Amino acid sequence: MTHEMKAAVAEDLGDSTAAADQPSSIVTRMNFAASPAQVWKGLLFYEEIGGRPPTHLRLLLPVPIRTEGKVSQVGGEAMCLYEGGHLLKRVTRIDPGHFYEFEVAEQALSVGGGMRLSGGRYTLRELADGLTEVAVETRYLSTRWPRWFWRPLEKLVCHWFHRYLLRSMRLAIESQ
Repeated sequence: MTHEMKAAVAEDLGDSTAAADQPSSIVTRMNFAASPAQVWKGLLFYEEIGGRPPTHLRLLLPVPIRTEGKVSQVGGEAMCLYEGGHLLKRVTRIDPGHFYEFEVAEQALSVGGGMRLSGGRYTLRELADGLTEVAVETRYLSTRWPRWFWRPLEKLVCHWFHRYLLRSMRLAIESQ
């Protein structure tokens, strides 16, 4: 039995500690009317989007202020500032035009009542007719219990966040 299967069984039996140490991963995809090279130049962190997020995200997630630091090469770090705290993101893998991954090296920020963000990634895939599929992934640990109740809500909020990020990026890239 795999570790994931054991964690799921433990969770079903009410053992929250076994399941809580397993990171969750949420991925959202969106197509852009642009080449992978154009999309690559337009990748953004949430904290880099101009303006305030929509009301539903401001109510559910920390409000971003700005990002400080260089994140164009592996090992680069960005201090992402929010109202009430910060995240330190460290680049762990880059394949220009295709893949950008980071870890959350430090979290001094309350997210979702006890969530610990562990990282994220952007994956670009060239499609026919000059389109590019962009996939955004967020990885996190949550101590909210029972998991069967909280997991779908966390997933929903994460997809809302991803769609806002992707729409903002797509608007900026496609308007160039």
